[in-house]
Amino acid sequence: MAHVPIERHQLDNGLRVILSPDDRTPIVAVNLWYDVGSRNEERGRTGFAHLFEHMMFQGSANVAKGEHFALIQAAGGTLNASTWNDRTNYFDTVPSHELELALWLESDRLANLLPAMTQEKLDNQRDVVKNERRVSIDNQPYGTWEERLQALLWPEGHPYHHSTIGSMEDLSAASMDDVSRFFATYYAPNNAVLTVAGDFDHDAALAGIERHFGPIPANPVRPPTPSGAVPDSLGGEIRETVTDQVELPRVHVAYRIPPFGTEGHQAFDVVSDLLGTGHASRLYRTLVREEQLAADIGAFVFPWAGGSTAIACYATARPEVEIEALETRLLAEIDLLATDGPSEDELARVRTLHAAAVEGGLEQVGERADRISQYACLFDDPEQINTEIARYDAVSADLVREVMAARATADNRLVLTYVPADDDDDAEVGTDANDEAAA
Repeated sequence: MAHVPIERHQLDNGLRVILSPDDRTPIVAVNLWYDVGSRNEERGRTGFAHLFEHMMFQGSANVAKGEHFALIQAAGGTLNASTWNDRTNYFDTVPSHELELALWLESDRLANLLPAMTQEKLDNQRDVVKNERRVSIDNQPYGTWEERLQALLWPEGHPYHHSTIGSMEDLSAASMDDVSRFFATYYAPNNAVLTVAGDFDHDAALAGIERHFGPIPANPVRPPTPSGAVPDSLGGEIRETVTDQVELPRVHVAYRIPPFGTEGHQAFDVVSDLLGTGHASRLYRTLVREEQLAADIGAFVFPWAGGSTAIACYATARPEVEIEALETRLLAEIDLLATDGPSEDELARVRTLHAAAVEGGLEQVGERADRISQYACLFDDPEQINTEIARYDAVSADLVREVMAARATADNRLVLTYVPADDDDDAEVGTDANDEAAA
């Protein structure tokens, strides 16, 4: 893996700045991570972090609504933003000579968003987010799986109990005072990381960052990050069955695991690849190709850093396959990895796939800037970008068996099953109260 240069600075207002020069192509990425996501939302006000991602493109005191997009695209650049549990990030990639434009636009909406905020803009973007929820969750086959998983794995009041997009009721309740207070609390330079990566003049970049971001005041009363501490185990198996407008049954299995950034989480990253990445993975080979029980499978970990996170697997049944039989075989494959562990050939395969994915991603200057911001924001350690492959490769077969034996257990297991509704039935949810454990 090629070494990614990291140069750290910090402005007087607390903004952490990371420079990562690379002059191979004449483009530069400007990437901002704000240390705020759905984990910071109050009960009854879910969805605010994501709503604010939308509001940040609605114009500021010096930039008209939609003009941020127009200016960057006219300069030959690209831009976007995203929100998740632990962060909200904004990113622009532009030709090298347009660095000043990207810095000004990002700093202006940080410094001057509130004066341009109006009830009309709030109402408009609230409707946009509601429609996004309808399209991606409410009217999507199996679309509610992630928020159901979160609600069952973590107790009410936990930072990860609710989904990032929030509920319709909470979005409807959002007022101008609510969103203004949220912005003033979390959108401050001492709650952000700015990464500039790519082809740029070092001294000019630092001077531009100081000129545009330096005058923005810090927030001296930033609240502490909510605690995400929970027991390692759920304390018993939890089951929920959802009758929904789906064509084929699907079973999801999930477990609480150690948070992102820990050795245990890294081991489960390897586990997810062993189980579900590529056609040579255990679940695809067994359930899809050999036994032809599943139409598709998947396995992944959630990279959440707040005290606890999850690994999840799913399998969609083929027509005429009983979902109970599919679940039995899915659990058997998970248990087999816990008892026997992976072979060295399997580890070599996923290490090669992982290294290729990391190297390929880091060839894109925008992805490189985002990874740097991630490690700086979550762990104050941007240099971790240079050890991603080594940390993954260090996971041994013994460590896989150890973490699976500790966490992939029946008393730490959630089984979420979707079954097709009859044409005349309304979708409904059934939870087996006898199996549900107290978190």
